[in-house]
Amino acid sequence: MSMLINKDNLDQVKFNAHGLIPAIVQDMYTNEVLTLAYMNEESLRITLEEERTCFFSRSRQKLWRKGEESGNVQHVVSITADCDYDALVVRVIKEGPACHTGAESCFHNPLAASDAQSDFTMKGLYELIEGRKTNPQEGSYTTYLFEKGIDKILKKIGEESTEVIIGAKNSKEEAVYEIADLAYHVMVMMAEMDIPLTDVTKELAKRHVIDHKVKQETMQ
Repeated sequence: MSMLINKDNLDQVKFNAHGLIPAIVQDMYTNEVLTLAYMNEESLRITLEEERTCFFSRSRQKLWRKGEESGNVQHVVSITADCDYDALVVRVIKEGPACHTGAESCFHNPLAASDAQSDFTMKGLYELIEGRKTNPQEGSYTTYLFEKGIDKILKKIGEESTEVIIGAKNSKEEAVYEIADLAYHVMVMMAEMDIPLTDVTKELAKRHVIDHKVKQETMQ
């Protein structure tokens, strides 16, 4: 499937005095910001033609296709300009880490955070669960589940599914509480089966695209 290009908007893109425009690269499935790079007119054209990210290296003063050496290619899903057409957001499906250090994102060095803002993320919880599998901790309930194995984990999922149904019949608050329990145990099962979160988000994304196509065909 070739990329649809809005030529009117593309013609309005503004490059700076050095002929560059900042490009914020974002993971399509997780919305995580992966990196900030720069494009010139040629690298933007190549990105659109090849549907994979191509940037201009300011340090080496030359074009570079992401993954040409590492194999960590980024397949472009969409490119959006800001209100002034002088910055881009590039949403991608990535193959491998985005950062040259091996990190999933280049942005992994925290400098400050508000006490009022929770650091919780589903990704962070999943990584914690994975850690209990690879590095068991005495007294940890998660470690206990991994030690008991898949049958015990599946039994808990069955129990928690029933609790969600009962909770939903009682109140919204109780339903939320039980859904959180179920989500946790499902993530333990995923870690046990080596199913990353991205596999689930990719599957949901495929269904979203199919549903969108069906809606379009219905409207025609």
